[in-house]
Amino acid sequence: MKIIPPEILLKGYAQGIFPMADSGKPESVEWYSAGKRGIIPIDEFHVSKNVQRRIRRKEFLVKVNSNFRSVVQACAKRPETWINDLIINSYDVLHQAGQAHSVEIYSKQQHLIGGLYGVSLGAAFFGESMFKKQKEMDKVALYYCHQILKSRGFILWDTQFYTNHLAQFGCTEITAEAYQTLLKKALGKEAQFLMCI
Repeated sequence: MKIIPPEILLKGYAQGIFPMADSGKPESVEWYSAGKRGIIPIDEFHVSKNVQRRIRRKEFLVKVNSNFRSVVQACAKRPETWINDLIINSYDVLHQAGQAHSVEIYSKQQHLIGGLYGVSLGAAFFGESMFKKQKEMDKVALYYCHQILKSRGFILWDTQFYTNHLAQFGCTEITAEAYQTLLKKALGKEAQFLMCI
């Protein structure tokens, strides 16, 4: 099984770069860095009232790191994807090393209906991708990810790029220089991505 070794992945994140495939088919990746970086300030995250209502109703189950590979595979299932088999296998190994994590939302019948995954290094969390099989369940996963990051002392929530979709949660754009300063600060602190709910 071909993979990007965990130490190479982590070295990339520590430098502010990340891998992406051109599509779901090739067994290769390119490394990228954004000229302007998207981040969600931990203290400025928010979700809509509709999502808050869904969370209060608790019509779902939340788990962390219980089915990582399935989350990444679900994130890859879209018409255009940057997640190929090399990415899936590499991040699965990184997960087994304790550095990649998933937040999973399940129906009461134990079906995976939403989630996200990302990488933790120091007190930085690098969000990679999210998915939903039922309405708003990706946003619910983001909410619980935020709960973990805030309670565990993370100081950087990197979304790589700024998008209008992420803006609704508080995502903003900072310069590459400001990002490197924040990244260095986050790498100098330890935090653990553990369930707190």
